[in-house]
Amino acid sequence: MDNRSMYQPRQNPTRLDAKAILSDPLRNKGTAFTDEERDRLGLHGLLPSHVSTMDGQIERRIAVLRAFSTPFEKYAFLRDLQDTNETLFYALLARHRSELLPLVYTPTVGEACVRFSEIYRRARGLFLSYPLKGRLKQILADLPFDEVQVICATDGERILGLGDQGAGGMGIPIGKLSLYTDCAGIDPARTMPILLDTGTDNEALLGNPLYVGWRHRRVRGSEYDDFIEEFVEAVRERWPHAMLQWEDFAGPNAVSLLDRYRHRLPSFNDDIQGTAATALAAILAAERLAGIDLAERNILLFGAGAAGCGIAGLILGELERRGLSREGALDRLYAVDRDGLLIENVNVTTLNQALFARPQSEADDWLASGQAPSLIEAIQRAQPAVLIGTSGQFAAFDRPVVEAMAKHNDRPIILPLSNPAIRAEASAADVQAWSDGRAIIGTGSPSQGRDGTVTQVNNVYIFPGIGLGALVSGAQTITDAMFAEAAECLASLSLHDDGGALFPPTDRLAEVADTIALAVCHVAERDLGALAPLDGWEKAIARHRWAPAYRDLLPG
Repeated sequence: MDNRSMYQPRQNPTRLDAKAILSDPLRNKGTAFTDEERDRLGLHGLLPSHVSTMDGQIERRIAVLRAFSTPFEKYAFLRDLQDTNETLFYALLARHRSELLPLVYTPTVGEACVRFSEIYRRARGLFLSYPLKGRLKQILADLPFDEVQVICATDGERILGLGDQGAGGMGIPIGKLSLYTDCAGIDPARTMPILLDTGTDNEALLGNPLYVGWRHRRVRGSEYDDFIEEFVEAVRERWPHAMLQWEDFAGPNAVSLLDRYRHRLPSFNDDIQGTAATALAAILAAERLAGIDLAERNILLFGAGAAGCGIAGLILGELERRGLSREGALDRLYAVDRDGLLIENVNVTTLNQALFARPQSEADDWLASGQAPSLIEAIQRAQPAVLIGTSGQFAAFDRPVVEAMAKHNDRPIILPLSNPAIRAEASAADVQAWSDGRAIIGTGSPSQGRDGTVTQVNNVYIFPGIGLGALVSGAQTITDAMFAEAAECLASLSLHDDGGALFPPTDRLAEVADTIALAVCHVAERDLGALAPLDGWEKAIARHRWAPAYRDLLPG
C-alpha cells in the first residue's frame, strides 16, 4: 500500500467553486450571500454567519474608511475593496460620491501612482512590457476577457503634473475606468486598464527595490513606435469594437498617437481633448457669470504643451462658430510657455504652438527687452479676460499676476487647472483674496475658497459621457465636434444651479454623463451617419447602464 495516498488532499469541486466565487471581485458578495446561496454554492464555513444587506455593508465600510487619518490610507482601503467586492465598491462610491471622488481620483491618485509599488497586491488590468514585444496579439488572444468595451492605456511618462512614474502610472487607468463605471454606468467587467511599460527614466524608481515595473530606461524612437503599433493592432483584433482612451503620455507622444490612431479605432486623448472640453465648458459658464462676450475679449493660456494647445484649439473653434474669421479668432489668443509669450520664429518648439504664436510682425515691440514677455508682462499688454493655467508650475499665478488680471476686469476669469495641488498655479483662496473676491475661479484639484468649495474643473465631467455616447452610437471616430458639444452641454447644466458654480455638483455626475452621451449620439448621427434606435437614443443610453446591485448566482 502506498501510504502517500493517505495524505493527498481531497478535491471537492463545489468547495473549489466556492473559493473561486469569493476570490472574484465581480461575483463576491461577502456577508451579503443569502442562506440559500450559501447552501447551494457551498459557502458555509467560509463566511461569518451574519447575512448582511448591501446597505449594512455600505454603512460598515464608510465607517471604517472615515477612521483612517490620511487620504492615501483611504485610497488603499478603497482599492482593496474594489479588488475583493467590486459591486460593493461601486455602491459605496455612488452613495458617497462627493466624499470619495477625491480619493478614487484626483488629487489622491497622484500620491497613489508615486507609491503604487508599495501597495500593489492583486492583479488588475494588463501590464504589457516592452520585453513582450512580438507576443502581444497572442497574449491578448489567450486572456479570458471577451467583452471589453472601454480601454484606458498609459505609458506612465507624464502622470498628472508629477512626471514619469513608470508602472505606477497604472493608478490612472484604474481610476479613470472606475469613473466610467460610476458616472456613465459602464459594466466594470467590460473595462480594461492597461499599462504600456516601456521603461522609466525616473532614477528613484530604477533604484527602488520595491518597484514592480520593467527596470530599464525608456524605449524611444522607432522601437517605441513599433511597440505601440503592435499594441493597437492587437487591440483591434482582440476587441474590434472597443474604445481606447490614451492617458498621461508625454506631450510629443500624446499628440502623435492621437493623430496616428484616432481614425483607425475609436480613440481620444483625455489630456488633450477631455481637458480642452472641460476648460471650454468652464469658460462658457464663467462668461455668462461675468456678463462678457468672449468674441470681444482676449484669452491667455499659461502652459503651451499638449493640454494647453488642445484648449486653445477648442476655444478657436468656438470663436469661429461665433462668426470670427480664423485670423480674428487667433488674434484673441495669447500663449505663454517657459520662454515667455510665444512669438513665431522666436521661441516656438512644436507645430501646435506655431498655430497660436503671435505674429513676428509684433516682435519689434514685444521683444524690446531682448526676450519674449513674461506672464505678467503679457497680461499687462494683452489685458485678457480669461487666464488659464496648464503649466504645472506651482504658484505661478502669484499676487502681481492676479492683481493685473483684476485691474483690467470687473470679474476676471482665472482657471489654475494644473494638478495635483502641489502643481497648481494658485489656490482658490489666494485668488479670491488678491482679486478682492471678484474673480471667477475654477481649479484643477479640489480647492476651498473663502466662501466654500470652488468648482473643480475636472475631466470627470466630460470623458464618461463621451465614452458612453461613443459606445451607444457605435461611432468609429470620436470627433472634435463631440467634445465641442460636450462643452456646451456641461456649461448649460450649470445655468439652473444656485451659488455661481461653474459646473453642477459631483452628485449629479451620472446625469451629466447621460446628457453629454445624448449630445455625442446626435453628433454621431449628424456627422457620421449613426442610426438612431427605433425607441430613441435616450432609451438606448439607459439600456447600456450597469448598476451596482448584487446578481443572482444560483445555478438553474
